[in-house]
Amino acid sequence: MPADPGLAELTADRRLRRLELSVTRRLDGLLQGRYRGLLPGPGSETAGSREYRPGEDEVRRMDWAVTARTTVPHVREVDADRELTTWLLIDASPSMEYGTAELDKRELAVAAVAAVGFLTGGVGNRLGAQVLSRDGLRRFPPRSGRTHLLGLLRALLTAPRVGDHDPPPRVGGQDGDDPAPPGPDLADGLAGVHRAALRRGLVVVVSDFLDGLPDDPREAPPWETALRRLAARHQVLAVEITDPRELELPDVGLVTLVDPETGRRRELWTGDRALRERYAAAATAQRDQVRQALRRSGATHLPLRTDRDWAADIVRHVHTQRRLAAAPPRAARGGVA
Repeated sequence: MPADPGLAELTADRRLRRLELSVTRRLDGLLQGRYRGLLPGPGSETAGSREYRPGEDEVRRMDWAVTARTTVPHVREVDADRELTTWLLIDASPSMEYGTAELDKRELAVAAVAAVGFLTGGVGNRLGAQVLSRDGLRRFPPRSGRTHLLGLLRALLTAPRVGDHDPPPRVGGQDGDDPAPPGPDLADGLAGVHRAALRRGLVVVVSDFLDGLPDDPREAPPWETALRRLAARHQVLAVEITDPRELELPDVGLVTLVDPETGRRRELWTGDRALRERYAAAATAQRDQVRQALRRSGATHLPLRTDRDWAADIVRHVHTQRRLAAAPPRAARGGVA
């Protein structure tokens, strides 16, 4: 009997179906039902009015009295009690197209988005997204419903990759002295989410968080300030995507390393054991630098790897968060009852 094809080998529609089955069979129920919402959600108490935003607001929330008085369409604002608005920032930069396992980093990012979308898609909940790519920020206004989520996932799965249509970045030598022009960075994407997410909710950032990491691990990454600003208003979940070959270099002889963001190239002899040890030590320090920056920002950290069972990792993460939420406050702070 032939083996089942991997997720990366399926068409976009079949991959969507596979992702939905993985989420509903293995993860469903973990973030619904008993899930403790982070904020109150639209209830019955009016909290004012604001101008109507076409394509984002529902007509049934129109405040006709204010609309008639001002001649400008307004919608009612209400104090929340159950409804949750989730904003996703999905890193689709060239570095996310790397992968040496069944999934590459971009496909694993789509799986993480599917998990968040299916598990937070309760009645009244809305999901919005901003996709960060070399060409700019693509915005998906917050909406509810399965059709909206599947449309977002299909757009992520079918988006062109670097080199699909455009010629690769030109390089002038071994190290490349004519790099590709830079696009918006992760800090720009976080700032965009901060402007769009006006009400308190959940923000999920899916990235490898390698953008602009300083060589000195004591320095803060350029995106840390923007992430900290988001965490001051929202609950932030940082989903870190990594590949095993980013953590250790195999002994495969002479290889050419290419920076996917700039096109810079460098040849290395991987048979040098000292070189492989320095690479592993630098990669470990880099991942620790990311963890420390996420912790300082106040974001919850969920690491996912392309060579691991991503569904099982998400299950473990949710169970851990539930135990922490259920712990008595004094015990959680290490105090004495």
